[in-house]
Amino acid sequence: MQPLVMGVLNVTPDSFSDGGRYLDSERALERGLEMVQEGADVVDVGGESSRPGAEPVSEAEECRRVLPVIEALAPHVRVSVDTVKPAVAEAAVGAGATLVNDISASLWPVAASTGAGWVAMHMQGTPRTMQDDPRYDDVVGEIRSFVLARARHAQEAGVTEVWVDPGIGFGKTMDHNLALLRHLGELVAGGFPVLVGTSRKSFLGRLSPTPVGRMASVEQRLAASLSTATWAMLAGASMVRVHDVAASVQAATLVGQTELAS
Repeated sequence: MQPLVMGVLNVTPDSFSDGGRYLDSERALERGLEMVQEGADVVDVGGESSRPGAEPVSEAEECRRVLPVIEALAPHVRVSVDTVKPAVAEAAVGAGATLVNDISASLWPVAASTGAGWVAMHMQGTPRTMQDDPRYDDVVGEIRSFVLARARHAQEAGVTEVWVDPGIGFGKTMDHNLALLRHLGELVAGGFPVLVGTSRKSFLGRLSPTPVGRMASVEQRLAASLSTATWAMLAGASMVRVHDVAASVQAATLVGQTELAS
């Protein structure tokens, strides 16, 4: 089966890659529809930045940012909401979102009560603290156990569509991220569809420096983003979360055709 592509649409002033670019609802809708034309299977709308060091925003402000965009996009594409707040998740589903992308791995009761799908992601700490000093005894085993336990709780609560996400870059060092990618098949074997998001993250900038030896900027991380997304898809990830939708859809199509030919 061809992996799915989730396009990132941050309606925020401070996200690490596109902060401020789509804060205006009309510009956000324009970009969302562009993603649909590029082949996105899901558009993930977020109104609160989860970059390292980010400060939380109020429920009211987050709703103000995301609800008009979700309502406008929902007739055209499947929409997910990227939030950790129950009230925002409930309002987003009411506006047309059918998937709750939850970096806190705590909102399965909302998914159960609304009938939405749910993504359980692993994060050590909070966005404000997660990169201070992340440590694990067994990063692969600990994260696998955590997200699978949350996924089973959700199933038992009545959520019929449950995804798991190892949370690349969320309270992890570069070595942690690479270990999770290397052993992604162990998470896939847990039986739940896996979502992976590496797109434009800072560890890719360190891994793929520019010719003069500087860390690659956000705009210079396309090749590394595509490489890691393709790796994840080949390892069994059912969906990748990306900023560069058109290129990622091409990669997903190739992976799907390769699997059909094998």
